[in-house]
Amino acid sequence: MLDLLIKNGQCYIDGELKNVDVSIKDGKIKDIGQISEKSKDSIDAKGLTVLPGCIDTQTHFREPGSTDTEDLNSGSRAAVAGGITAVFEMPNTNPPTSSKNEFKRKLDLAKDRMFCNYAFYFGATADNSHELADLKNLEGCCGIKLFAGSSTGNLLVANEKDIETVFKNSSKVVAVHSEDEEILNINKKLIKKGDVHTHPIWRSEECAISSTRRIVNIAKRHNKRAHVLHVTTKQEVDFLSQHKVNVTFEITPQHLTLYAPDCYDKLGTYAQMNPPIRDKSHYDRLWYAIRNNLNDTIGSDHAPHLKINKEKEYPNSPSGMPGVQTLLPVMLNHVNNGKLSLKQLIKLVCENPIKIFGIKNKGFIKIGYDADFTIVNMNKDIKIQNKNIESKCGWSPFNGYSFKGSPIATIINGKIKMLNGKILGEPEGLPLDFN
Repeated sequence: MLDLLIKNGQCYIDGELKNVDVSIKDGKIKDIGQISEKSKDSIDAKGLTVLPGCIDTQTHFREPGSTDTEDLNSGSRAAVAGGITAVFEMPNTNPPTSSKNEFKRKLDLAKDRMFCNYAFYFGATADNSHELADLKNLEGCCGIKLFAGSSTGNLLVANEKDIETVFKNSSKVVAVHSEDEEILNINKKLIKKGDVHTHPIWRSEECAISSTRRIVNIAKRHNKRAHVLHVTTKQEVDFLSQHKVNVTFEITPQHLTLYAPDCYDKLGTYAQMNPPIRDKSHYDRLWYAIRNNLNDTIGSDHAPHLKINKEKEYPNSPSGMPGVQTLLPVMLNHVNNGKLSLKQLIKLVCENPIKIFGIKNKGFIKIGYDADFTIVNMNKDIKIQNKNIESKCGWSPFNGYSFKGSPIATIINGKIKMLNGKILGEPEGLPLDFN
């Protein structure tokens, strides 16, 4: 007897939608085709689109440390509610995940508490290069996270010599928060107290491109792989598209949906994130990157803060916004608006993360692969409302937005974990396996 049967759906297989059933046994895809075997459980996916499990490659779930804002359990609930089957979670916690002991602690904290599958980044510091050289076989480790410019937490590696050391010793992909700390410090005088419109002036486009040039040159020099996170500037798009050897890059749904000054007029400090949301000329160039398959991943940079803190006077307000639950609705709406194809979206949230980070048995609907699926209704109209946000922070920058296209079911390791907005069962997520 099968464990689960997905019937009558349009399944995304080998780059096209096929009307087939998918059977699942012991957490794996058993068969694809017209299936009549008996099953303990089934989903009738008529009128729905069955995608490989979607992966969010940049989330901050704040544990250990700021667990009043988010923790591994609540963050994973938000992921599953949004159709995300696996997350990469960041190390700028308190204490930071920058030693093998802290990494082991993070895995222990996640066990039987996360609804989705997971992997963690190992935080780079100026003096843990000996640890960075030995991460190849570390369970649940997706890569190394390097903060070249200061953001939330205390994992800054600003000095060029130290950045060089991190890359030289890296045994995994180095994912970089790319802002130039020296320029950030010089530009501090441009911050206007109480005016969040000065956020992109302080954290300027020069600050971003200067750092990204440096990162690419260092990665090339040492023949190591860099993944530049949340790219925000037209200069970086143009530069990175010319330097694709060893280097990949990410764009967030926020930077593809909001732009300055409108977002700051409307949302105030709720629109504040690092690197910042910029004007429409940058937004247009980010879309150029998407349309022309120049960028490699879409990550939400889910970075929640409580309302009480976000409402502090700028610049005392913290940077970051939640996004793991809204990544798919936002991007499916863009698909429906013709801004990218479903095929392009699947590359960005399923196939490319597998290739870049070497995740085993995920990202495709293939016999023998893990049974992770995101089932979506491309025609369903939804309205994002703060009251439906699973994150502990309880708000979204997209509150009040109407989107077309919504996740209907999230299936992880062969088990239905979300159906029609309801989270089901127990937290049974597992660490991802890497090649």
